[in-house]
Amino acid sequence: MKQVQLTGIDCAACAIKIESNVKRLPNVKSCSVNFATQKLNYELTGNQAATVFETELADLLKKTEPDVMVQSTNQPEPTSQKWSFNVNLIRIIASALLLGLSYLPAVHTTGQVLLLLSAFLIIGYDIIWKAVFNIFHGQWFDENFLMSVATIGAFGIGQYAEAVGVMLFYQVGEYFQTLAINHSRQSIASLVAIKPAFANQKTTTGLQRVAPESVQVGETIVVKPGEKVPLDGIVIDGTSFVNTAAITGESVPRAFKSGDTILSGGINQSGLLSIEVTKPYADSTVAKILDLVENASSQKAPTENFITRFAKVYTPIVVGFALLLAIVPPLFFGGVFADWLYRALIFLVISCPCALVISIPLGFFAGIGTASKNGILVKGSNYLEALNDVQTVVFDKTGTLTKGTFTVTAIHPIGVTSDRLLHLAALVEQNSNHPIAQSILAANQAALTESISAVREIAGHGVQGQLDDQLLQAGKASWLTESGLTPLEPTEIGTSIHLAYAGQYLGYLVIADTLKPDAQTAIQQLKTAGIRQTIMLTGDNQAVASAVSQTLGIDRVESELLPQDKVALVAALTDDRATNGKIAFVGDGINDTPVLARADVGVAMGGLGSDAAIEAADIVLMSDEPTKLATAISIARFTRKIVWQNIIFALAVKGLFLLLGAFGIATMWEAVFADVGVTLIAILNALRIMKK
Repeated sequence: MKQVQLTGIDCAACAIKIESNVKRLPNVKSCSVNFATQKLNYELTGNQAATVFETELADLLKKTEPDVMVQSTNQPEPTSQKWSFNVNLIRIIASALLLGLSYLPAVHTTGQVLLLLSAFLIIGYDIIWKAVFNIFHGQWFDENFLMSVATIGAFGIGQYAEAVGVMLFYQVGEYFQTLAINHSRQSIASLVAIKPAFANQKTTTGLQRVAPESVQVGETIVVKPGEKVPLDGIVIDGTSFVNTAAITGESVPRAFKSGDTILSGGINQSGLLSIEVTKPYADSTVAKILDLVENASSQKAPTENFITRFAKVYTPIVVGFALLLAIVPPLFFGGVFADWLYRALIFLVISCPCALVISIPLGFFAGIGTASKNGILVKGSNYLEALNDVQTVVFDKTGTLTKGTFTVTAIHPIGVTSDRLLHLAALVEQNSNHPIAQSILAANQAALTESISAVREIAGHGVQGQLDDQLLQAGKASWLTESGLTPLEPTEIGTSIHLAYAGQYLGYLVIADTLKPDAQTAIQQLKTAGIRQTIMLTGDNQAVASAVSQTLGIDRVESELLPQDKVALVAALTDDRATNGKIAFVGDGINDTPVLARADVGVAMGGLGSDAAIEAADIVLMSDEPTKLATAISIARFTRKIVWQNIIFALAVKGLFLLLGAFGIATMWEAVFADVGVTLIAILNALRIMKK
């Protein structure tokens, strides 16, 4: 998915129109416009170059939205836009003064009309011009057309002052709406403003300030107190406290020392840190966060899609009713044409669906930004909305509910010494990055001088290799049983690793894991939030699984599972919607990738989790804390609450004023409030999400 930065998108209807038109361009596979960030995300078919697309886009914008321009992401806002914003304020003041002068007793009727006409042209010329421009390009039903017809019609029936007043009130509303939108954009941007501006690269001639993108893997950077950590890496010198709130949502700074892995985006608070870079900037944590949050709008929630479709149908229908309201009563019931035309014009003003098409996407984007502030990355507003319907949460055990830091707690050899059994296990596990393998290597004291070949990991079973031309196996008891051996039944609580060499069973090791401090709280919070059932899946034996589930209060546990068993179980859960609702799966390892993809909402642990799991997940918990899932659900529910408040409020107010206008009770002043006023209230209500 590629991206283009746009400027000048001051209404959500414009964003929808741009998105719709771009999708019609040749070779465009998909397209989405993020109204909050003014970014256009697109994907092309075939081999069309991005430069060709951007040329076509620029031409399209000139024809459909001349105020919107393609801009480089790194360029500042064009001066012309700032100038235009200030000119609008001058126009508002000038028009208001002329309107006020028209009411002076000394002004005669002809002078009053001229003053009002001048005021109208000053405040409304751009609206009328846009309406004419759009009509010639086949675009009728937008706010410019509605306001132009309504106010010009008011002039036609002699309502001069009201026509000027309505256009003035509308422009004042638009001015404050732009202020509110700009404020919301700045507030949302501040939630994810974690991109480092530079990196202090260590060179032979000293420190050199460079762009983070230019630093290569393996090079050393220095982060001074007060600076952002620009790239992921390993601390090779120094100790310091780092504020990681922007990444993990943790309010308390974390201590870092030599040998610790450190993620980009944190702020160094005390000491000097030297860091060996382990990932290029494009693959760094901070780059992934920015990409996920800024591009989340490409996956729209069902509510957003509904409102977009609704707005397209709603406005033409109301315009049709306005036309009938102006014609039918005078023709068939003897009504005064001017009165019914006035009521029809009120209908037109009210019909603009701005409050809906602005506040809904803004609300979801604010929800995603707020989640990011709390260390929760949501890859699309559809996943944020899906969290509201989750009734079953399925957890992987190791690394999700437990720390994933194992230690060897027991050794039971048969026919060999304890040291030899441990040494053989270390030999076959030495090239594995699995936490269990690392714990065996840490416990082994002897040097691994023997040569082992043909090492192969059997997913869900264990590891095997050739030692002195004999098969060495380390893994589950069931795996060795398939080879005709009879493993012992462990009595200790923990993960057991059984060994066999040259067809002989040699005993087992017990590796114990510890629960995460917030694991039990996480389960309690989910139940308080109304989650119907919690399930734990693990490849461990029944004794270990039962002990963990009882301690945490988990409703159901499935043990001794292979990766494919986990996928099948989650698939079975998703097939029974009536009982289980939507399914969220929480995991961390590479073996969890298929399950994360199969669940309705896949949640990955981002700090210690594998890159594959993070890529497959829909939501990423950056601090590896299970309690963050309950936080994510809380944010999702609050976002939906605000979104539906805006939908109901906007439709109720518009419906009320449509009725009042039809019966001649409401004037154009109330009609403009039903449009612009409701939009402002909806925007301000959406901003409440960022205070969550």
